[in-house]
Amino acid sequence: MRNTRALAAAGAAVAVLGLAAPTATAGGDHNQPSNIVALPSVIARGGQMTVTVDGCPQGGTMTSDAFRTTHLTPVRGANETSRGTATIKEDARPGSYDITVNCSGRRLTRPAAFTVIGGVRGGIGGSSSSGATPTDIAIGGGLVAAAVAGGGLFWMRRRSERRI
Repeated sequence: MRNTRALAAAGAAVAVLGLAAPTATAGGDHNQPSNIVALPSVIARGGQMTVTVDGCPQGGTMTSDAFRTTHLTPVRGANETSRGTATIKEDARPGSYDITVNCSGRRLTRPAAFTVIGGVRGGIGGSSSSGATPTDIAIGGGLVAAAVAGGGLFWMRRRSERRI
């Protein structure tokens, strides 16, 4: 019974929001950028990000301190939406960045639209030293010496068994 009431309340809330959203934009200018979405919202340096802008039917440009000015192209089948792909600069500092969009002579800025994180140093297992340390060399040398000694003993023992 409780689940049914919660589901009915959630459905009513969605219906109210669904009906209110079109009326909020019905009287406005259709050639004005209204929504900027950057995916992924957290990205590493050198990665590619897709930006979608509503209210931009003819396309335009987008800029940020983290990437170069990039063109937005209209999306076919989507009403007044444009999309562009930007590559994050390799020297971008980690942190939040704004995106500014220019469409049909109108300008919109979304503050903190995405976050750049530092590059990933993969394959080194958390080690920050380069090359082998003296401890690594001592351990490796000891293992090699033990293998040579064990192999020599095994070979000598097999050799003496053949004479009998």
